[in-house]
Amino acid sequence: MIQSPTWLRALAFLLTATAACWAAQPADVAPAAAAPGEALMSDLTRAIADHFHPAGELQLDTVRVWGLPALPADSTAHLVVTEFPSVLSSSMFIRCRLETAGAPLPSWSISVRAQLWIDAWVSREPLDVGQSFDPARLQLQRCDLLHDRDALPAKVNDRDYLLARAVPAGRILVWHDLVRRPLVRKGDTVEVTAVEGSLTVTIKALATQNGGRGDLVLVRNPDSKKEFTGVVVDDNRVQVRF
Repeated sequence: MIQSPTWLRALAFLLTATAACWAAQPADVAPAAAAPGEALMSDLTRAIADHFHPAGELQLDTVRVWGLPALPADSTAHLVVTEFPSVLSSSMFIRCRLETAGAPLPSWSISVRAQLWIDAWVSREPLDVGQSFDPARLQLQRCDLLHDRDALPAKVNDRDYLLARAVPAGRILVWHDLVRRPLVRKGDTVEVTAVEGSLTVTIKALATQNGGRGDLVLVRNPDSKKEFTGVVVDDNRVQVRF
């Protein structure tokens, strides 16, 4: 039988003893902070929504909590956000406190993951450049606006838009996919209505650029050659207010 060298036996003994010592020690792990209850998270979601006024359904999920105090028995608390994030984003750090009728409670912090749900337009079939925006060729899909920030919301449902680029089937439409249908074209003669109080004057002018409904366009008076800016209100119609 081959005997192990003395130094190997000593090393094995040392490793065994060290492992036993570590096993005997308590784990040095900080206790997890208490998670906010459903009612508290609902109050926090409402406070964030009231602060940012997002266009959609805001949902917050807890990532980590620091220092959430325990409420005294039979007491109620009012949530106050003391430090809002600078912008509404998918990951936010928020400072809060709980106000009760009794002694003041210490401030606490929470890290949350946020989602902002809206109904967005998705192409049902391939769409070509220049086609009219037609909801019949689209379908609605639930979308997180904090992830797909440029998604086209369902409230856009008129035909004042054209496709500015081709869109494959099954893709969420974004604002860059659309361009306003030009109601005024460069070089065309347009009717300009100038309004000042109860006085309205209508003249003919030359459009120097294209524009869709609601766009500002530059037009030129053919007689005086003076240029001024107006708002496109309809086909070949521009309005100026003084």
